[in-house]
Amino acid sequence: MTKVAAKKDAPARLHDLRLEALTEGLCVQTLHVGSFDDEAPVLAEMHDEFVPGAGLEMAGTHHEVYFSDFRRVAPEKLRALLRQPVRRVGGEERS
Repeated sequence: MTKVAAKKDAPARLHDLRLEALTEGLCVQTLHVGSFDDEAPVLAEMHDEFVPGAGLEMAGTHHEVYFSDFRRVAPEKLRALLRQPVRRVGGEERS
């Protein structure tokens, strides 16, 4: 993958990237639209209210998928997927 990206105007830190497969099962996720600096309240609601309120508990590392380049998109139009692996309280995992 980095070979293809490196062919034309490769970013300076391209070789610092790693490709990692995630096998996380059941997840809670939301699309955040707006400044990346404004994600904290959304994550707090997801982690502290929605997850326990749905009979779930966190079961892995939170991560984000950025759909917008913050260098080229206005802050109010930035989009990121906020994703939290979960399991049902009691440990039963179903998707």
